[in-house]
Amino acid sequence: MRELLLEIWTSVRRNKLRTCLTGFSVAWGIFMLAILLGSGNGLKHGVESNFGDYAVNSIDLYGGWTSKPYKGYQKGRHIRMRNSDLEIIAREFPEVEEVAANSWFSGQKATYGKEFTSVWMRGALPKIARIEGRKLSSGRFINDTDVAEYRKVIVIDEPMRRILFKGGDPLGKEVKVGSSVFRIIGVMEGDAQRNSSSCYIPLTTGQLLYAANDPVVDNAIITVQGLETDQALEDFEKRLLRRLSAEHYFDPEDRSAIWIDNNMERYKSFSMVFAGINAFIWIIGLGTLLAGVVGVSNIMLVTVSERTAEFGIRKALGAKPASIIRLILTESVLITAAFGYIGMVLGVAVMELVGLVVGQATPSGRGMGTVFLDPTLDLGVAVSATLVLVVAGLIAGYVPAYRAAQLKTIDALRYNK
Repeated sequence: MRELLLEIWTSVRRNKLRTCLTGFSVAWGIFMLAILLGSGNGLKHGVESNFGDYAVNSIDLYGGWTSKPYKGYQKGRHIRMRNSDLEIIAREFPEVEEVAANSWFSGQKATYGKEFTSVWMRGALPKIARIEGRKLSSGRFINDTDVAEYRKVIVIDEPMRRILFKGGDPLGKEVKVGSSVFRIIGVMEGDAQRNSSSCYIPLTTGQLLYAANDPVVDNAIITVQGLETDQALEDFEKRLLRRLSAEHYFDPEDRSAIWIDNNMERYKSFSMVFAGINAFIWIIGLGTLLAGVVGVSNIMLVTVSERTAEFGIRKALGAKPASIIRLILTESVLITAAFGYIGMVLGVAVMELVGLVVGQATPSGRGMGTVFLDPTLDLGVAVSATLVLVVAGLIAGYVPAYRAAQLKTIDALRYNK
């Protein structure tokens, strides 16, 4: 093996400029492939960060306005979902895993001691935290007992803790919101530099205090399972609308009466788009790399031509065609792999630098409407790129190696004369 590497090194030293220029084309091809793949990952991660930990198998339901007259009712009626609708959905639809709901109440003034701030109140059910991917920095979220007993407890956010408690521990303390006093049970993670605050209270408590105990919810959120096809999902939505139409007396075909925001469909659409982008990136990247492979193949053909007499002497001394093929292929793979590795390292370094700059530009982190985030290559892509390099080297060296192996000893010796 040592002798083989020395022979390759001697051949490369003989043609330094040509080898470097050819290697540059390979390095540039893999560099561009790394840049394109990293940029594609950055776009994908940016879009996924906007979903955050939000359950992708979730469906949001909002009350709307009827667009058709139905059984004596005029169009334009406002349909408002109620607690009873949540019970119906959970009881009558086996595809539904979890049911939760939100109601937003008017802004209130929150005070603690001499400090005060404005806050929006949001009544919620316990499963909202898991479905919407809400994280707590301390304490706990609302539970079923809080809802059942109409407890006056509240989960505040980081801006409220910063303003009212100066970053201190608020758990167990009482804060006055409007004319009501709530005990703090948890603090949500988030951007503490925001000036606006939004807090969670039990849905039933909010309905009692701010909606005259009217069991209306602004939106219901459900998670579903077993709906693997678009047709199954569409059939489920139709059955759901039909059942709710019986409760609220609107046309089952009236999609304006209940608005359905399906996160599964949105996530599938994004996945299809990025699958297409990745395919396009690989096509462009591999096309660029192919130009480098052609260059390596050309230099190996020139090398074979220049060393024709040498190969003839090798054959005259008993060298087998396989040894010549191994020599040419090894040289081709080494040139391609060495320069390709340099290009890949530079591409990864550039993407890391871009990721650092983007991360500093969005210090508040994920979930803030980012469209480009963490443009790095994962291990699978790096392995794939390495395999591409090896295959490219083999392809580049195969034709010259085959040509060298087919040389007849007498013809090679005559070539020297």
